[in-house]
Amino acid sequence: MLTLQFSAQDLARIRFARSPLSEAVHSVRALKDPGGHAVHLPWARRTRALLTDRQPGFALLSALVQVPGSYIPDFLTPVPESGSPSLDEQVDALVRTPAAIVRADLERLAGPRATPVEALHRDPTAGLERLADELHGYWELAVAPHWPRLARLLDGEILRRARLMADGGAAALFADLHPMVRWEGGLLHVDHRRYHHDRTLAAGQGLVLIPSVFVWPECFSQTNPPRQPGLIHPARGVACLWESDSATAPDGLARVLGRSRAVLLAALDTPRSTSELATRVGMPAPTVSHHLKALHAAGLTTADRVGRSVLYLRTPAADLLFAQQP
Repeated sequence: MLTLQFSAQDLARIRFARSPLSEAVHSVRALKDPGGHAVHLPWARRTRALLTDRQPGFALLSALVQVPGSYIPDFLTPVPESGSPSLDEQVDALVRTPAAIVRADLERLAGPRATPVEALHRDPTAGLERLADELHGYWELAVAPHWPRLARLLDGEILRRARLMADGGAAALFADLHPMVRWEGGLLHVDHRRYHHDRTLAAGQGLVLIPSVFVWPECFSQTNPPRQPGLIHPARGVACLWESDSATAPDGLARVLGRSRAVLLAALDTPRSTSELATRVGMPAPTVSHHLKALHAAGLTTADRVGRSVLYLRTPAADLLFAQQP
């Protein structure tokens, strides 16, 4: 178990970020172990077909993400320095990782090192350039086609977490973050099965919460100085990410709100834009927009602008309505 002790300064420096690099790396785990990441099976099947002729081109990346295994080299999943870095920004920083850090991380991998990993250990400068090329190629095939959808889900999770913290502080923020995580009296416990360490955070260092799609069903921590500590956790709504079926609504709620508004509200268990909702429920976008305005006015949805999109999400009052349905 990892235990982090927070000061008042640490609480003040809790922040949120998304990480395209972390998504790419953890998606390799989902691809190599589909049984352990069952919610991503539809993606894994399609992606494996795309990568069939390109697998040798990702030998180093694949070797670094061991399955089975509980450790991924820390330099592969660094805590983001900003809230929404691009993959290019993160890979550029990856290439500049000091050789000593690369070697130290590789030496933590279990078992004998595969040939590509041994080459990286021997010559980190050349190896990181190769890894950067592999990451860009893998991203374009496996993640980039889905990134707008993934990014909206991650942004929605950040909005939700920020709202929870604003309403109830750290206790509310961490309450349902992950079954492995619990907050008790200024201590954050992360129940890692193979890692035990108590650590008092450096004064004012804080913590970065990094929602992820592909880390599901696990939770990963990054606590290597001098970087700001980070916690990579599954975003809410991952289980429905690859579903293509239209949303349905309880009959009782449909009789009160009307079938269309109830269906829209059912689909808003995870943040979605107007265009996403229109595609999912099979309604014209203007009709969806009209119903969303009514639901928002009734206090049943929130609306937050993220970039060029407005993401809608059910409010706690609306969640309560669904919880009371038989």
